[in-house]
Amino acid sequence: MRDHVPNPVDGTEIAYEVAGDGPPLLLVHGSGLSRGAWRGLGYLRDLERDFTVVALDMRGHGRSGAPHDPASYDMALHRGDVAAVLDATGLAPVHYVGYSFGARIGLSIAAHEPALLRTLTTIGGSWAPMNGNIGATFAPDWEEALLTGGMPAFVERWEHTMGRRLDPATRLAFMSDDALALAAFFRAAETGGGLTAQQLDDVSVPTLLIAGTRDVERHRESRDAARRMPTAAFFELVGQDHASSLMPVDQVTDLLRTWLEALDA
Repeated sequence: MRDHVPNPVDGTEIAYEVAGDGPPLLLVHGSGLSRGAWRGLGYLRDLERDFTVVALDMRGHGRSGAPHDPASYDMALHRGDVAAVLDATGLAPVHYVGYSFGARIGLSIAAHEPALLRTLTTIGGSWAPMNGNIGATFAPDWEEALLTGGMPAFVERWEHTMGRRLDPATRLAFMSDDALALAAFFRAAETGGGLTAQQLDDVSVPTLLIAGTRDVERHRESRDAARRMPTAAFFELVGQDHASSLMPVDQVTDLLRTWLEALDA
């Protein structure tokens, strides 16, 4: 089933789909991607065997509304988008799985609206203020590339910075983005949305934090967060960087299932 629902605060339409059968599980993609990335990489096919899977497009991404004002990407609005989708589907609380910025949204929900979550899994996530991390993740001149050359220039600069081409699913998702909406999203992401150390320490939602060993900053943050949070575990993906952390699909989904089974036990 595919549908959309407005955020009740500002009316931005959020697109989502539901498939599968079993306990509810929500997939929230990272910056520049869309719910299509979960399908393209094989996560939906894998997880739909055991879960009722909800996949949404974050505002500014995919088939959701794409405002061009950075104020429209406040973290409270992202949390409201998730709440609106869960209210429309009637599936809360859910097992939440978020990659990159999707992980940041999940951590914010765990701190502010934990009743929406059964568990939280973060992949390549971070909790602290980003403070320039957009440039470190993509390319130092990301804003110039977006505003002067659109998505083709941005993707070219990112691939140059990494020294390799993106996988086809990721490349297709980024090339489909609205460049001005993504620029607004990035500006907001750099200046807000993080948690304080005290908020992190107080998160009681059972949390699995996953990060690649070559995703240096997020590996460090995820490992340290797992030590601080009262009900958290950390696992590393050997040899993976930030952009490739979703690629070992079987490894990630096996970690998720094993961890959930251990919680149930």
